[in-house]
Amino acid sequence: MCGITGIFDRHQRERIDANALRAMTSALLHRGPDDVGFHQEKNLGLGFRRLAIVDLVGGNQPLYNEDRSLVLICNGEIFNFRELRAGLEQRGHRFTTNTDVEVILHLYEEEGVAFIPRLNGQFAFALYDTTQRRVLLARDHVGIAPLFYTDQDGLFLFASEIKGLLQHPSVKREVDLTGLDQVFAFPGCLAPRTMFRHIRSLQAGHYMLVGKDGMSEHQYWDMHYPREREIAYQDENHYLERLDEALQNAVKLRLLGDVPVGYYLSGGLDSSMIAGILHTLIPDERRHSFSIGFTQPEIDETHFQRMMAAHVGSIHHESRFDWPQISEGFRTMIRHAESPLRESYDTCSIALSRAVREAGMKVVLIGEGADELFAGYYGYKFDRQRQELGDDDPFDPEALLEKELRQELWGDESFIYEKNLYQFQGVREALYSSRALEQFHEFNAVRAGVVDTRKLVGRHPVHRRAYIDLKLRLASHLLSDHGDRAAFANSVEARYPFLDINVLNLVREIPPDLKLHGLTEKYLLKRLGERYIPAPIRERQKFGFVAPGSPYLLGQSLEWVQDTLSRSTIERQGFFNPDVVERLIAQYRSPGFQLNVPYEDDLLMIVLSFGIFMDEFAMPAL
Repeated sequence: MCGITGIFDRHQRERIDANALRAMTSALLHRGPDDVGFHQEKNLGLGFRRLAIVDLVGGNQPLYNEDRSLVLICNGEIFNFRELRAGLEQRGHRFTTNTDVEVILHLYEEEGVAFIPRLNGQFAFALYDTTQRRVLLARDHVGIAPLFYTDQDGLFLFASEIKGLLQHPSVKREVDLTGLDQVFAFPGCLAPRTMFRHIRSLQAGHYMLVGKDGMSEHQYWDMHYPREREIAYQDENHYLERLDEALQNAVKLRLLGDVPVGYYLSGGLDSSMIAGILHTLIPDERRHSFSIGFTQPEIDETHFQRMMAAHVGSIHHESRFDWPQISEGFRTMIRHAESPLRESYDTCSIALSRAVREAGMKVVLIGEGADELFAGYYGYKFDRQRQELGDDDPFDPEALLEKELRQELWGDESFIYEKNLYQFQGVREALYSSRALEQFHEFNAVRAGVVDTRKLVGRHPVHRRAYIDLKLRLASHLLSDHGDRAAFANSVEARYPFLDINVLNLVREIPPDLKLHGLTEKYLLKRLGERYIPAPIRERQKFGFVAPGSPYLLGQSLEWVQDTLSRSTIERQGFFNPDVVERLIAQYRSPGFQLNVPYEDDLLMIVLSFGIFMDEFAMPAL
């Protein structure tokens, strides 16, 4: 994958600034250090930074069709390009490179935007149609590849990262208060919101058409789980064999490229499954594996990582991470996330991708997505236990208001996602400054609507939670700041076999009881693991890694922490109540204090990371 940028003058006033385009593209150097390319005409400018993986010599972009009526820049990989290309060539299309993404041009020639659902990959692309004078933007099904945009008086700008957009002089820097409130209320800032008021994120599974008449966004794919009893389920072995075939094909496709492909080993089920399948597919080829260990024995998984590396005979690279590295990498983490964060563990993720790059590698396979697809989080068990015990909430006004809010957000008054949001609203209100509270009714994140509740009605509880996890946790957090941004901080591409479109479509058909079997999470995946993974790894209890939060950083007496959380800084920025922040600092510093993460929110971590975000991106005060 790479980095793309663009400027399109919808009003055809010839306002393309070549220097601004180059600055936007240079800001994405870390996404593509291998090459750079541009296309510019009176009302269009495109920039491309390349991380060379497929067709190392001839694959630079922009790319053009035969008569140069179409121009393309694409950040990503099209894993099924060979079968698509074969059909296109049979129908007379001529290709000029061996790169995978060139199929996009010729598919568009034949089908217009209707071709997008046929792509199996991770991608964000911009295609300019000179005949219709319009730009087509599209993002992959689940949102692995990022794409941000803004429109300033008809000057439409887009980029793979927000820092690219900020290089253009027309882009205003202003905090999006709803985005900030989402970070408190949910796993992260949710597309289409960003932390920048005038910048939006193209949603996963969507495309945009941008032209002189305006901009329109359309959804081309979503995870449509069946209603309960809507389909007739088959026996367990039927799904076991189909899942095995789908995951083998997904792993095989993600070996695409002219560079070596390695993989992460966390010591858990999901990454071990990827390693085991890859070893079975190509038993005679040793691949590079990467893991990170910790000096704290209570969270260190080195034993299981080494066990799996030995099982598949990989060339294993092991990094050690100690807590002081969190403070050392904190600012870098926020710079790449482009958002305040709820945890510090992205510092570990960036350290891991750095180890990949230092080993001379560019591509790794990751097991992300399995928890959301196969009921891997504790919330799935919680739903089942509540279902068995019944709802015994006391009859009081707060409980009724909580149910009302749940009904509005999730279409189910009994569904709880992470916390009681009505009760937590009081915490958020206490944290905000008086200036912010004047606007709270406008930016309150839980009143904005975050998922399409029509996709939840009549669904099994496992599928209802899975859909919400895919939208709130996976797309807007684990694949963004924790995935794409943490890998590309060191010019590394992460690939996700569990998020292959054919795996996703199969998962919709698998019975919920084969995902959560009794109280056994990821049941079918564990059954499949019997073919690929040593028993001690397969039978482990799920290990939820929690990196040290703000209490640890406070205890280090670090000058930057003290300055960021100081009363003068909090008052100057104007977003938070300095009295409440001081009380939290005193509480978090008290002897023996410990947050029960993930059941308690590290509020100061959000305040602290927001302060670094404000400084890193030169954001104005409220």
